[in-house]
Amino acid sequence: MIQEPHFYAVIIGSEILNRRREDKHFDFLTQALKEKGFDLFASFIIKDDKELIAQTYELVKKDPLAIMFSFGGIGSTPDDLTRKIAAEVFCDGVLYRHPQFEKDILARLGERAYPYPITMSDLPKDACLLFNPINNMSGFFLDERYFFMPGFPEMAQPMIGEILSKYCPQSLPSFSQSLIAEVGESRLTTLMMQLSDTIELSSLPMMNDGHPSVELTLSGRDEQEIKKYFKRFTDFLESEAIRYRLL
Repeated sequence: MIQEPHFYAVIIGSEILNRRREDKHFDFLTQALKEKGFDLFASFIIKDDKELIAQTYELVKKDPLAIMFSFGGIGSTPDDLTRKIAAEVFCDGVLYRHPQFEKDILARLGERAYPYPITMSDLPKDACLLFNPINNMSGFFLDERYFFMPGFPEMAQPMIGEILSKYCPQSLPSFSQSLIAEVGESRLTTLMMQLSDTIELSSLPMMNDGHPSVELTLSGRDEQEIKKYFKRFTDFLESEAIRYRLL
């Protein structure tokens, strides 16, 4: 497992974009990651469009730190494009019949598996199965980094739990300090520019009763480093008699 991964969510479904269905993947995934000490790096909600899905997967593939959770499009209807596109982007472009998945589909559906449901067992090369506790119609994954799940939250959510348990050990501890200062963020920009590259900065400008203020958060793995740089901000605010409060 990558020690400091970039987690991507790719949520595929025109029905989400046109509001026929409400997305439930984003909230669940972000909370599940948070419980492991991780955050999402990026999230995409995209149409059932072959070119767009491929472009999104290519973007993720270019990141050597990527771990991807892809939701939707792994069924057997014409709008289910994920399996073939995953094969083209991450493998050799060919779909192979997965023997165990084929047996599972036949065990559940018998002759009704033909001609279409059985095609769900056609997966990219060397794909491994993700157990679906609802109906045993599996998701799949590649290289223990790219995970493909159904669009149905009740099926995908147990898979997320399995993925995080087996393939994503607990993150290293993260530390943060936050404050709200009664000042425009431009007054603090010079100090922001001096931060170490290992520190994550969040600067949220706000207006309170017509007066500018800013919520500032420093986060990182090194607690002492966070405290050192955070003190530079509090020292500056106190030297300038700028009111602030810690969060």
